[in-house]
Amino acid sequence: MLVRTYSCALMGVAAIQIAVEVSVDVGIGFHLVGLPDSAVKESQQRIETALKLYKYNIPGRKIVVNMAPADIRKEGSAFDLTLAIAILAASEQIKGADRLEDYYIMGELSLDGSMQPIRGALPIAIEARKRGKKALILPAQNAREAAIVDGLEILGVENIKQVIDYFDKDVPIEPTKIDIEQEFRKSLNDYEYDFSDVKGQENIKRALEIAAAGGHNVILIGPPGSGKTMLAKRLPSILPPLTLHEALETTKIHSVAGKMSRYASLICVRPFRAPHHTISDVALVGGGTHPQPGEISLAHNGVLFLDELPEFKRQVLEVMRQPLEDRFVTISRSQYSVEFPASFMFVAAMNPCPCGNYNHPTIACTCKPGEVQNYLGRVSGPLMDRIDLHVEVVPVSHEELASNKPSEKSAAIRKRVVAARNIQKERFTNQFNVFCNAQMTSRMVRQYCTIDEAGQSILKQAMDRLGLSARAYDRILKVARTIADLDGSPGIETGHLSEAINFRSLDRDNWGKR
Repeated sequence: MLVRTYSCALMGVAAIQIAVEVSVDVGIGFHLVGLPDSAVKESQQRIETALKLYKYNIPGRKIVVNMAPADIRKEGSAFDLTLAIAILAASEQIKGADRLEDYYIMGELSLDGSMQPIRGALPIAIEARKRGKKALILPAQNAREAAIVDGLEILGVENIKQVIDYFDKDVPIEPTKIDIEQEFRKSLNDYEYDFSDVKGQENIKRALEIAAAGGHNVILIGPPGSGKTMLAKRLPSILPPLTLHEALETTKIHSVAGKMSRYASLICVRPFRAPHHTISDVALVGGGTHPQPGEISLAHNGVLFLDELPEFKRQVLEVMRQPLEDRFVTISRSQYSVEFPASFMFVAAMNPCPCGNYNHPTIACTCKPGEVQNYLGRVSGPLMDRIDLHVEVVPVSHEELASNKPSEKSAAIRKRVVAARNIQKERFTNQFNVFCNAQMTSRMVRQYCTIDEAGQSILKQAMDRLGLSARAYDRILKVARTIADLDGSPGIETGHLSEAINFRSLDRDNWGKR
């Protein structure tokens, strides 16, 4: 008897329909074809052991399993449940073979027949709805994640017996239902950290407010314990709330990477990723034998924070240059290529020198001459060129730490940021794929960042006297445009330019020289 059912393979952040055809005929042997990897081939042992517990078996006849299209590699253990149900139906151990084509069935089997979670439940559910399927059967751990797709029944199961009884004995499975709008609104402002926890550092808060308002990349430079990491962790709390489209896009990436918890359904807050400096270039940008999203894609629509920036391998940092410009990364292999989104705010933190005390207000730096420059030189010029704001952080005084004066809450800062972003949204209405000032091209900078003669004079003096590089010119104008937006000013004034120039510390020729 020939039976066909359906599942999915993941390709990047999308799912591709896989038809699983099973034929049980006269003869002996189990033949699995259609470019399966080792994990798929090993499914026979898992299926056989799980079925025995429920008094079913893989028949001792010739079984041919074809996974079509045969030129796409099938990877992972998520096809266990698909194969098991198809074999039972083809060998007439259960009824319902005529109904199987209306379902996507996916799940990894344990030896006791219970289900293990799979990756990519959300894109699989999207593909199932696109193909007009009636329902998606998958492990209960993934049910809430898949249930945010409307127009499709999501049947979460704890073990294979539930699926067998569903088709053979018409025992119903309770569908999982999620009110996506309610889920989205409920967790929209659910941030763990708030700027009200930070004492002092008003100039650094101002810099991060500007960075959030314009989508600018920022680097924090200061001695250990000055609050760089604490401030960076609170940056997502002042970014504009995710739109529903951004939330779905972000959830899809985390789903493909297997980062969703059992009780999660939708990622409603901007992600904050902070990989350790020992990370490899593949883990950062994505890739591997079977390409997976890297940290830059997991930070999509959020913040990527690299602490102790000079400690990262130079090769690791250099592979970020293209994604920072293009906002996506393409992973190419001999037979195919996949594209992962990577539109994130890049925030870095570093000590100013090996001992950490260069420019410290009270502690002397013990580094030898030239060591400060060598330390800064670990970060390449082309990467530093993609960072708009260079912010020097100094330690907080005892008086500020002991003060009972309340600090401004993130919600208040976010209101100003959202107002500035709304101005930019209107400004770039007719521009493709540009949403904030940091994403402006050179042509757009000339169009939207015009300055008067007084502004040109200030900028020329800054270039000459402070030793600013020519490449800083566009960056200064973009930041000045954001500061003007925060002030609600239609044009860039001299005060906006002056403040923007102060955020180019590392472009000064004398910075770090002793």
